[in-house]
Amino acid sequence: MNAVEKYVQILADNRAGKGTGIYSVCSAQATVLEASMLQAKKDESILLIESTSNQVDQFGGYTGMKPADFVAYVHGIADKVGFNKDNILLGGDHLGPNAWQNENAEPAMEKALTLIKEYVKAGYQKIHLDASMFCADDEGDRHQPLADEIVASRAAAMAKVAEETHKEFRADQPAPVYIIGTEVPIPGGAQEEEETVIPTTPADAIKTIEVTKAAFEAEGLSEAWNRVYGVVVQPGVEFGDDQVFHYDREAAKGLSEEIMKQERFVYEAHSTDYQSESGLTKLVEDHFCILKVGPWLTFGYREALFALAMIEEEMLAPRGIETSKLREVIDSVMVEEPKYWKKYYPGDAVEQAYKRKYSFSDRSRYYWPNEKIQAAVAKLISNLKENPISLSLLSQYMPNQYYAVSEGLIENDVEQIIINRTQDVIGIYARACKMAK
Repeated sequence: MNAVEKYVQILADNRAGKGTGIYSVCSAQATVLEASMLQAKKDESILLIESTSNQVDQFGGYTGMKPADFVAYVHGIADKVGFNKDNILLGGDHLGPNAWQNENAEPAMEKALTLIKEYVKAGYQKIHLDASMFCADDEGDRHQPLADEIVASRAAAMAKVAEETHKEFRADQPAPVYIIGTEVPIPGGAQEEEETVIPTTPADAIKTIEVTKAAFEAEGLSEAWNRVYGVVVQPGVEFGDDQVFHYDREAAKGLSEEIMKQERFVYEAHSTDYQSESGLTKLVEDHFCILKVGPWLTFGYREALFALAMIEEEMLAPRGIETSKLREVIDSVMVEEPKYWKKYYPGDAVEQAYKRKYSFSDRSRYYWPNEKIQAAVAKLISNLKENPISLSLLSQYMPNQYYAVSEGLIENDVEQIIINRTQDVIGIYARACKMAK
């Protein structure tokens, strides 16, 4: 079976009550992708990797990568770790006019259609169609969602381009599989302190499916509609700077039961970061079985590097060896270039300094490609390769990795330790989805 067929089988098995799911790695960070591939290689599973519409687009997105560049980048990492590229399923997340909301609908949608074309042409096979955002000249109350019929007709227009592009450039590969709908909050975590997160109502979820189906049929896309497998909803999970809203099975019971009345459909859950393993397992069992995870992966990576920087200071600074000062370097770069965190981290200077380091929203993830930060990471790694890590300090700062070294699961090697710490998070998802070997 190819990756698309395996994905479809996982969803069918979930509907059959087998508790299977799939996690979606929403990150472009190289070490995170490497750790994810090594996890999937060990589990002999497929790996779903997704890029968002603002991360990778026809103009380069904030990563500087176009869709074909991202595919080449992911495949390069697969070659490095010996992961079979046939087991990679590439997805596009929130594809639509998201990046061009300040333009009128017509030019914004033209760009969105080009975005879809470039993604499918590059070999992406899982496409999330999301036209839920208002464009500049859209009428209606901005405090309410954009009308379902408008959202659906734009989604169908994008699907039509995806189908045509597949036939023209990728006819030898499986046809695209689609996700529709959107969660209510902005992607990437909540910005304000909230009391609770209300799950999507069953009626709203079903309306999204029915209205989108009608729009597909109006575009002559009945065959493509049979490849729409999931709808994005809010199951009641979210996170903010320092809070996590955990899954409440009882609150989402009606939503969970409703999807089984639909043919083939499951739910896709966004912002599942920082949930407990038991919570993620329940989400999967309740048919929210496509689990998106992003910030938690780079948060785990950052935790690894911060812990290693503390070990480095303890070990090397007293001996007069120059240290990486990684934590200070990251913060100084973020202060110099505040565009990726400033509007997301309200508060006074002390609160903002804390959030830059430790917020669950993990806005520091946008800064890893920075040259100064890369140089500090390289310095940290070379320092800890030349001066082997003290096991007692490893136990102090990274007890899970001390255990892994003691058990012989990994060597006392700084790069293996970083990968292993990142896999602490990925492993939770692999187990919750019944993918772990």
